[in-house]
Amino acid sequence: MKKVMLTYGTFDMFHIGHLELLKRIKAMGDRVIVGVSTDEFNHIKGKKTIIPYSQRAEIVASIKYVDRVIPEESWEQKREDIKRYGVTHFVMGDDWRGKFDELSDLCEVIYLPRTKGISSTELKTTLKALSAIDLNELNHAIEILSRIKENLE
Repeated sequence: MKKVMLTYGTFDMFHIGHLELLKRIKAMGDRVIVGVSTDEFNHIKGKKTIIPYSQRAEIVASIKYVDRVIPEESWEQKREDIKRYGVTHFVMGDDWRGKFDELSDLCEVIYLPRTKGISSTELKTTLKALSAIDLNELNHAIEILSRIKENLE
């Protein structure tokens, strides 16, 4: 029997942790289906994405470990997706441990460890910090230019 794997994610700011997760899932099964959260669903979840859904879905679909991409539009669709696509294994990162155990009546539920040292949240936090640093540097440069201008007048 073929192992059909299913996972979901936002996959905003695609990074090595995402790639490692998909690679590990593919190593465990024959087919990998990935539900990519739509912009509307992310809004419901209170998440703000940087990359629009269509581009995130295209990025994930181009990964050689992924056989099919579907839109994730609601929390409730998972049970129906498992039935629709003949899923044998539902796989998520271990930060979701226990959240999807109720799906175990339909398929095996697996939680994989996250890739250490990388996460979308950390990347976004770093970008915010860098933006603040750049803004401070820009303000400092403006102050210097103002003093130079005053000295010229």
